[in-house]
Amino acid sequence: MSEASTQTSERRHFRAKRALFAVCLALLAAILFGLGTWQVQRLGWKRDLIARVDQRVHTAAVPAPARANWDKVNAAKDEYRRVSVEGMLANDKETLVYASTVLGPGYWVMTPLMLADGTAILVNRGFVPTDRRDPASRRDGQISGPIEITGLLRMTEPKGSLLQSNDVAADRWYSRDVAAIAQKRGLGAIAPYFIDADAAANPGGLPVGGLTVIHFPNNHLVYAITWYGLAVMVLALLVFVVRGEIGTSRRD
Repeated sequence: MSEASTQTSERRHFRAKRALFAVCLALLAAILFGLGTWQVQRLGWKRDLIARVDQRVHTAAVPAPARANWDKVNAAKDEYRRVSVEGMLANDKETLVYASTVLGPGYWVMTPLMLADGTAILVNRGFVPTDRRDPASRRDGQISGPIEITGLLRMTEPKGSLLQSNDVAADRWYSRDVAAIAQKRGLGAIAPYFIDADAAANPGGLPVGGLTVIHFPNNHLVYAITWYGLAVMVLALLVFVVRGEIGTSRRD
């Protein structure tokens, strides 16, 4: 094969590789642009969620969903809605769930509220520090008799936290898993949600309610700018490659 033929073959091979590289750049730019657009959509969804939740927590309390409507309760429609309910606290069946709050480490006091129809709703009555976990150390707060609870409807937190799973057998809890707690405490029909009690003071000052943290991280705009920026950079490189190919073709 002549030297001229060899050079021609090498140029064709180089062009083929450059064309393949350009196609890969175009696909990468499309993917990055798609990711940016997805983050813009997520931004709209997150802003709508924040607005809906903010409206719910500042409206007047409504009756907590009754048994007939339990199957209709869901996070999108109901979580963080202000609700109220009347019943009797089953203090002998309370469950302590590990908590880290602005008041320090301790426990959420989860107590079944027994309703007149025989069903129950698990209530997060609030926070107690580690040295007050024993109910005997806070007897004044173990309310007997009818009581009205007002607070925020929350969805069950099955299995455990991100870092630790609930140890049901050892009665160690890291999340508010309604079904598991109900089974452990031998409760019957129980709502599939729980209620975070509001800041109304309990006798003796414990548990401390009203500590629900409502925070939705919203970094979608930053992510969108990042993806779009990377897409622009890839497109600039693509233009450079295409212009180089055009220049090479003209010289040939």
